[in-house]
Amino acid sequence: MASEEGQQHPLKIYWIMWVGLFVLSGFSYTTDFMDDGIVRQFLILAFMFAKAGGIVWIFMHMGWERPALKLAILVPPIFIGVLIWLMAIEGNYTELTRIEFFGESTFVPEEVHH
Repeated sequence: MASEEGQQHPLKIYWIMWVGLFVLSGFSYTTDFMDDGIVRQFLILAFMFAKAGGIVWIFMHMGWERPALKLAILVPPIFIGVLIWLMAIEGNYTELTRIEFFGESTFVPEEVHH
């Protein structure tokens, strides 16, 4: 009866990732002191994706999986993100087209008497 052993990763990888997450969190918190704007929003999202990617890659062992499994897990969210982006563009176009065609609404609701 042979004993099966799991794959053992060196602890150094986990410590490096933990320190990296700590540093990225520090950078993420410094965005609180920035003025609101596109740069701040971009940095918040960039740090968020970097931290999430590191957690998935190291702590969830995605870095050691087969390429087919990586693609099966990573490609669908990319397509969903592209579809959400396309819907946002289409929604803005539809709203602007309605405003141009119908003009601003002049509807004023009547008062209800009880």
